[in-house]
Amino acid sequence: MNRETYLSAITNTLEKNIVFHSLALEACLGGIYDYLTQNNLLKPNELPKDDWRLAGLIHDIDYFGDFKEYHPNKTIEALAKFNLSVSDEIITLIRSHAPKSTGVDPITQAQWSIYCADSLTGLIVAVALVYPSKKLADVKVSSVLKRFLKEPKFAAGTRREEVKMCELPDGLNIPLEKFIEICLASMQQIAPDIGL
Repeated sequence: MNRETYLSAITNTLEKNIVFHSLALEACLGGIYDYLTQNNLLKPNELPKDDWRLAGLIHDIDYFGDFKEYHPNKTIEALAKFNLSVSDEIITLIRSHAPKSTGVDPITQAQWSIYCADSLTGLIVAVALVYPSKKLADVKVSSVLKRFLKEPKFAAGTRREEVKMCELPDGLNIPLEKFIEICLASMQQIAPDIGL
């Protein structure tokens, strides 16, 4: 199955803002993977980059209808509606972005990446939307960091404590500012696809 098949499934199922969020998270996970690889920080036995990206793309595919209250525990069933499936490893990766609902705590770098980046995408979008241009191209890392650290009521739904876990030595061990930089740059590369 190629990416377009999965993209079609989420596009036909989810609200537009959730589709944009899914595309943003897909990009972030690809960017984090590249950062870890380029800096020789990727641990052995991590899933390949395509699996990271696919998990980001479809992580909210069950966020609709009767499935919504069980999200993300209904990923397999939601995919089945489109005659799609993914590996058990990708299912586990998706479940790790919501451990309170699934009981799957992040352990691998891929799992920490989806857990920490999931909520950050919304904050980055919110920062873009306060600019007159409403363009990601104009957003600076310093602006995102300032609103993250000093304005807790800004994009209040952002789970800041989860995002900040990117710094955990046993997880990604990436400083918060660098993590924001990676995700912002990744989202800027696909800005037209997410309306920004």
